[in-house]
Amino acid sequence: MKRQTRARLARAPLLYSADMTELPIKNDGRPLRRGWTTGACATAATKAAYQALVAGAFPDPVEIVLPKGERPRFALAREDRGEDWCEAAIVKDAGDDPDVTHGALVSVRVTALPAGSGIRFKAGKGVGEVTLPGLPIGVGEPAINPVPRRMMRQVVAEIATEAGAGGDVEIEISIADGAALALKTANPRLGIMGGLSVLGTTGIVRPFSCAAWIASIHRGVDVARAASARHLAGCTGSTSQDAVRALYGLPEIAMLDMGDFAGGVIKYLRQHPVDRLTIGGGPGKMVKLAQGLLDLHSRRGSVDFDWLARVLEEAGAPGGLVASTRAANTAKQVFDTAAREGVPLGCEVAARALQTVRATLREAPVLVDVVVVDRDGVIIGRADE
Repeated sequence: MKRQTRARLARAPLLYSADMTELPIKNDGRPLRRGWTTGACATAATKAAYQALVAGAFPDPVEIVLPKGERPRFALAREDRGEDWCEAAIVKDAGDDPDVTHGALVSVRVTALPAGSGIRFKAGKGVGEVTLPGLPIGVGEPAINPVPRRMMRQVVAEIATEAGAGGDVEIEISIADGAALALKTANPRLGIMGGLSVLGTTGIVRPFSCAAWIASIHRGVDVARAASARHLAGCTGSTSQDAVRALYGLPEIAMLDMGDFAGGVIKYLRQHPVDRLTIGGGPGKMVKLAQGLLDLHSRRGSVDFDWLARVLEEAGAPGGLVASTRAANTAKQVFDTAAREGVPLGCEVAARALQTVRATLREAPVLVDVVVVDRDGVIIGRADE
């Protein structure tokens, strides 16, 4: 068969059918628009490509059924075919979520295999491969998670049944610029090399959801445990991460990109313990943790300056420092003033943050320490058990 190619607009829009009424609200009063996971896009492209392979025509738009019953439709950005294969591509739309893969072209080539071969998955250009144990996909496998695999198997099986075909195919997924985009994700640390992962459990990207970040934290713990790492560190940013790593000489696999999600680290280790956990972060984030907050984002809670003043008072700080703290604008301002007065505020905050971590871990057999790091990477407070 002569190869045929039909290209579409580089930014072909998706067609939405899901209800948007329960989404968060933008500042202008409009609901945030949700989008679709890489796994949902790959499933739709798989369906279009396999439909063309067995029936001769690409459905466009192509509709799929997500795990919870939603039925989105996707416009194709590109169609291509050869002797024994067909390929379809879809531009990922992550809605209003700041997803690194928003706008990426997700392509799937479906190639016929001999009868009895079953379905094989292949990492194309821009899709990574698993190199470390601990993930839900085995070492050496393309980084295509279980739910997207199941969704793709399902659409192939449905079409094969309708067409009287065997359903024996290779599904090769590619993501444009995936190798470069993957460097902005946790993939290299998780041992997923060469590209992005094909992810998704519901098929839907909910704007500004913490679920994906927390899931990445959990996979980081799994990979570290599988590599027999017994001391892990969760840090709020690169500065604290560098300081903690240098302090303990930890390998990269032991470093968890915690961000604001202290609870995501601590609660998971409560069920999947290691010998030791270090929590590291800047003064403002560690004050929030010391106050008892487990989500350290500014939208979820703020520094309580009255609380911080009481801490200083209990530490024997001068009355002027206590009073100025109640009127302070930033945690940095308070810490800088305390340092000039010779008050070890970093250690006081670290000790109280340690109490929060210990209370959240409950009886889990994990030793804990907390490290407070300033913007210059200097450790200004520590506490341990």
